[in-house]
Amino acid sequence: MSMILDGSNGVTFNDASLQGAAASPYVLKNRIINGAMVIDQRNAGASVTPLTSGDWYATDRWRYYIDQSSKFSSQQSSVAPSGFVNSILVTSLSSYSVASGESFTLTQNIEGLNTGDLAWGTASAQTVTLSFWVRSSLTGTFGGSVTNSAINRSYPFSYTISAANTWEQKSVTITGDTTGTWLTTNGIGLRVFFSLGTGSTKLGTAGSWAGSDFRGATGQTNVVGTNGATFYITGVQLEQNTSATPFERRLYNQELANCQRYYETGYPNGTAPANGAIGYFDGGSLGTAAYATNNMRSLVIPFCVEKRAAPTITLYNTGIGGITANFWAYYNGAWANYNSAAGASLPTAKCFSVRSTSTSSTGVAYMVEGNWAASAEL
Repeated sequence: MSMILDGSNGVTFNDASLQGAAASPYVLKNRIINGAMVIDQRNAGASVTPLTSGDWYATDRWRYYIDQSSKFSSQQSSVAPSGFVNSILVTSLSSYSVASGESFTLTQNIEGLNTGDLAWGTASAQTVTLSFWVRSSLTGTFGGSVTNSAINRSYPFSYTISAANTWEQKSVTITGDTTGTWLTTNGIGLRVFFSLGTGSTKLGTAGSWAGSDFRGATGQTNVVGTNGATFYITGVQLEQNTSATPFERRLYNQELANCQRYYETGYPNGTAPANGAIGYFDGGSLGTAAYATNNMRSLVIPFCVEKRAAPTITLYNTGIGGITANFWAYYNGAWANYNSAAGASLPTAKCFSVRSTSTSSTGVAYMVEGNWAASAEL
């Protein structure tokens, strides 16, 4: 792609788009992570039906906020527009009438360290453009919003799907908010909501900032309101610019590392975390535990990518030998519980440790089996 360098105005590309230095395609152009929906560490492409209990993710970094359980299913899909491989598919499971204060959204929370240069909440607030590809069995007006962390400043937006079951590219240009509190730390800098169904009290007029919790736009279509309705989305980009530019392509390993700042597992790519998912000598062995105080065994496990903050650790067993403790070990020719009670200890942004629950078997080295997931999500 050819370009013209202009020291005062930034970079002009051959598609006539102008990008300032902060929006360079080489440095932090797209603030969205996994906008092409290619990384799915939690589900490995399997369908999920979100419930009100627990955290539910469509693919990495794309989270659902819902007020009623089991109103739709979701999964990574191979149905995608030209130039993309994956999308997120949402399928409505009923004809649900959304109550006034309810909302169903697909959301990405963006870290403040990646949005601080937008200077929102100040007189220097920068304009951004949100662009994406969308396809639905429904047509009409659809909605979403961009909000701050506290969701007391929101910008509802709307877009139109003109043809059923046809990929269409959309863009929304948003003037930066000059008021409100916008975090520039490792907390939530801003939230991007795509509404799948929103009640009247959480709908606002599209195209302007409001001091309210709005998740969608007045007059929008609710996907969950039609049984069997489908909604696909991919190619999501949020950039500092007054118009949309071509989607920023990232190498797979770069996008995976971006996702692993917030969520990482010890499983190989394409395997969803689960008890019994990995067998002995099949990728589940973590290593040999070192001696610790009073002959307890401790194993330190480093992360591939430093986390946003100290994560929450979930442990999984491999199911070998009939032992179902989270982690277990092989020593003296037998399998034994390793940390059925102790769990994961001392997590930091860089590593965590597991340890044995007893001080027995002095002088015996333990080969630790099991697996894990670490979440430092926003």
